[in-house]
Amino acid sequence: MSEQRNPRQAASVILLREAHPNGFEVFLTKRPDDMPFLGGMYCYPSGSVAKDDFSERMMRRCMGLSPEQARKIVGAQFSPRHAVGFWVAAIREVFEEVRVLLAANSSGERCSMHRLGALRLAEKRKAMLDGSLSFAELLESEELYCDLTGLGYFSHWQTPALRFDTRFFVAALPRNQIPLPTSYEVTHSLWLSPEDAMQCHERGELPMIFPTFAALRTLADFETLEDVLKEFGIGHPPGSSAPR
Repeated sequence: MSEQRNPRQAASVILLREAHPNGFEVFLTKRPDDMPFLGGMYCYPSGSVAKDDFSERMMRRCMGLSPEQARKIVGAQFSPRHAVGFWVAAIREVFEEVRVLLAANSSGERCSMHRLGALRLAEKRKAMLDGSLSFAELLESEELYCDLTGLGYFSHWQTPALRFDTRFFVAALPRNQIPLPTSYEVTHSLWLSPEDAMQCHERGELPMIFPTFAALRTLADFETLEDVLKEFGIGHPPGSSAPR
């Protein structure tokens, strides 16, 4: 009899930006070929939910969505704090992987990178990756909060063979932020419209698992970024457009 394992809870962020002259694009990243999970596949920034993601300390660095509201969305099998952890994990992972920070100050103004701020956060991201700084400590030091309203709950997929139970979120690329093209978990990245991404996949140019493709198929039914964000319950962050 094969060993039964509980799936690992995970979160994934589908980053979007406006395309010009019209439409919008999706950010896809390629995992290293030798990575045990999704090696060589194109996907969205994602990772496991950690205990620190729903600690009391982290709860004090969240805004815009209560634990009770989060629980109603992801299911009563989770405690309210654990439910918020999916949002926090999504925000943390997209920062760790591609240095996009979905955060806001105490007034609700969303994080916008200027040169000095970007350099400072780059150093703190390195400290996070080597374990000398926690995500909560980074937010505290910058007087920032996880902007839970900046993430719209998109879908839920279980992959028993891969032992993952993943919540997908959709978010607009914040103003003056540009994802890293490569990182320790990303060998290549690109922006494509959902239609172009699906066509590349059909030609064998973008290998991906079905949940990734299914998200593209859903997004292809929308004409604008504004339509997507409205459908999934989040406002259009000021200045969320393709970098020029």
